[in-house]
Amino acid sequence: MKYTVLIGRILFAVIFLMAAPGHFKTGTIHYAAAQGVPIASVLVPISGILAFLGGLSLLLGFKARWGAVLLLLFLVPVTLAMHAFWAVKDPGMAQMQQIMFMKNVAMVGAALIVVHFGSGPLSVDSWLESRRHAPTPAEEPAPA
Repeated sequence: MKYTVLIGRILFAVIFLMAAPGHFKTGTIHYAAAQGVPIASVLVPISGILAFLGGLSLLLGFKARWGAVLLLLFLVPVTLAMHAFWAVKDPGMAQMQQIMFMKNVAMVGAALIVVHFGSGPLSVDSWLESRRHAPTPAEEPAPA
């Protein structure tokens, strides 16, 4: 079962790590500005940083709860600003935006699960925790 959590964490992280570099491209910034994102030239790269750091945190399982919070800080405003399907007039485009909206809602759910449960057994967090609670040589019982 411990591999299931690791694989799930990796699959969840990949989408953010792959998307993050695009947030520094002029086309992405212009698209966001056209969608009404204020100061897109600042906010879009910041969202890329949040996506990258949160994704990397989850990938490694290092400070994964904080990484999931970063992903929430990315997902909530992006979902509301960029996938407002209720405001789209074209039915086909509205359906596409609704699909993207619901995909992001599912990822918000996954991030909340990581915030609550952490990164799982195969992670840097778990390894650090086990090292912190390992007995030191002075604490180990003497052989009988």
